[in-house]
Amino acid sequence: MNTESSRSHAIFTIVVESEIMGESILKLRKSKINIVDLAGSERVKHTHVEGERLREGCNINRSLHVLGNVINSLVESAKKKKHIPFRDSKLTYFLKDSLGGNSITKLLANIHCGKEYFGDTLSTLMFAKRAKILKMKVEINENFP
Repeated sequence: MNTESSRSHAIFTIVVESEIMGESILKLRKSKINIVDLAGSERVKHTHVEGERLREGCNINRSLHVLGNVINSLVESAKKKKHIPFRDSKLTYFLKDSLGGNSITKLLANIHCGKEYFGDTLSTLMFAKRAKILKMKVEINENFP
């Protein structure tokens, strides 16, 4: 693990509101743009971390797991009514407007071509495939050593 890296998810939100007066009725339009940088999951055996860094990594992995569960539930709910577990993590609760309903979502998956990262790359691609089923626009970015 890089000692200078930030071990957290970053969310930048922009809210745009406009008011239009038409025929004595005030029309209000509101849009929200979330730009999210998800911290990647890391395997403890690769990073050899302990203490506070280990707890941070476990929390990050948990929130990514819950995000995967939410995406799976959204895919399955298209077929039948199913509970979507948005409240299982702060990340998914905060992003619930961006994940379902009347929203456009784009996902950029960053992968590494090194064979020691094969497991991480495979899980990232599987996550991106599930997201694509939800009609999210998915792009894959390869990191070359």
